[in-house]
Amino acid sequence: MLRTISMMQPYLFPYLGYFQLIARSDVFVLGDDLQYVKGSWINRNRVLANGQPKLITFPLRKANQFFPINQRWLCDEFELEAQKLLKTLELVYSRAPHKAEVMTLVRQILAHPERNLARFIENSIRRICAYLQIATPIRIGSEMGLPARMDKQERVVTIAHKMNAELYVNPIGGTALYCPAYFRSHGLALRFLQMDDLSYPQFNQPFVPSLSIIDVLMFNSRSEAQALLKRFSLVEGVEHSTALQGA
Repeated sequence: MLRTISMMQPYLFPYLGYFQLIARSDVFVLGDDLQYVKGSWINRNRVLANGQPKLITFPLRKANQFFPINQRWLCDEFELEAQKLLKTLELVYSRAPHKAEVMTLVRQILAHPERNLARFIENSIRRICAYLQIATPIRIGSEMGLPARMDKQERVVTIAHKMNAELYVNPIGGTALYCPAYFRSHGLALRFLQMDDLSYPQFNQPFVPSLSIIDVLMFNSRSEAQALLKRFSLVEGVEHSTALQGA
């Protein structure tokens, strides 16, 4: 099997596909030095509440909008915000079959003393990976010694070469960003991870997809969640007209 690398921005309690990507890779790179995007999934996600998706947000200190993720900080009132979130989860998942063990995990994550956003998320992802017994090594993007400004494709190829990778896997949403021909010209294969059309019981109500990993773990045992990690396919991307320009 080709040595595989993947990379993503750090997200708090991301969806199942994020962990499928990590589990499928030989090395996973956490892009802590990438641009923070307001309104993205970096510091917010969705859980289930009364059969509907409910947004949960981790407020940040005010900062320059151009700061990267690793230069952003959780708000000074984070302990209060964490307690609010715990109360919300206790309420909306009060009858979830695996509430006890998942709440223990979430409490441990929220109790982490780090307030730097990137490092806080890194700890949360490592803890969830440990819970799911995902052993993929996680590397940190800011430790790669890359130039401050790089084209998206150039950055990926450079990191892949540093990791001696032969295959780069990206979530399916990135098909417009990365071109197979560009990767081939640099000796790399490119594939996109597409989750299966899966579902699981959610209080005997219509299934709500693409929620936080918290929801997956609330309704699935550890072994069931590990089985879900394998429910995906790798698909080829679409050739771009700017294939060899790194655009």
